[in-house]
Amino acid sequence: MTAPVTTPDPDAGTSRRASPLVVLALSLVGISFAAPLIRLSNADPLVIATWRLGFSMIIVAAALLVTKGWREWRTLARREYLFATGAGVLLAIHFWSFNASLRYTSVAASVALVNLQPVIIAVVSVLWLQERPSRGQWVGITLAVLGALIVGVADVPGGLAAIGPALLGDGASGSRALFGDLLALLGALTAAGYYLIGRRIRQLLGLWPYVALVYGAAFVSCLLLTQLAGKPLLPQPPRELAIFAGLAAGPMLLGHTGMNWALGHLPAFIVNLTTLGEPIGATILAALLPGIAEVPGVGTVLGGGLVLAGVLLAARRA
Repeated sequence: MTAPVTTPDPDAGTSRRASPLVVLALSLVGISFAAPLIRLSNADPLVIATWRLGFSMIIVAAALLVTKGWREWRTLARREYLFATGAGVLLAIHFWSFNASLRYTSVAASVALVNLQPVIIAVVSVLWLQERPSRGQWVGITLAVLGALIVGVADVPGGLAAIGPALLGDGASGSRALFGDLLALLGALTAAGYYLIGRRIRQLLGLWPYVALVYGAAFVSCLLLTQLAGKPLLPQPPRELAIFAGLAAGPMLLGHTGMNWALGHLPAFIVNLTTLGEPIGATILAALLPGIAEVPGVGTVLGGGLVLAGVLLAARRA
């Protein structure tokens, strides 16, 4: 069993000025813009992810040069380099697999499987990071997962009852539905791996050196996937480029980067619970944006309340 990391906090200079929970709240705002912006885009999901990461790398590279954070890479052993690169590859696969799953299986099945990631992270944290959730935190995780599930299927015909048939392939052609279910499960597993590795390596590296490695690996992975899939990246109309830049500024830099900062201060399962609040924030934004104007239903409000209660319960005991 791997011993827990005990190296000094690389963000010690900033941790006195920022609260991890405040940063997570801002991160939630950032990632909540992802779905509405993607909804407004006409580009392929893989192309969107590639441009999103590409724009993000411009800012990350600038921050890395200004802070000279690249010097911290010298302290890493080969194993840590491989872990950080692996986290980036997992992030790229997560972007692709979850988006692709929605083309093969139902929203109910996809959301149900992807939202298993906090449970996966909590279990693996015990075994690998030796960070054991308390009983109250397990209750919080369970509430948040159930709430996210309700939010995800609130507008699906049949509601929660649609999950079982969807997982079994009864609501779509069997082989396609099963393939979509496997893609969604892959999305959960890769997201879990991304956060777990981040929790470990972030205790060895500062924020910008870490995200430069991870986002860089994710960007290269997405470039390779677009080539394999035959998806052209150019040309792109100005409207699409503006959406891609927005995805980089909000969901990527404020959202993911904020959560990566928090991974240096909080257990991975606490940080990951923030992602379950994304459908709530996205729903609010979708209701306010004129181009979408989707008003949430009762199920969304109820599920959102459970997610909020679960996150607060788990975070309060962190």
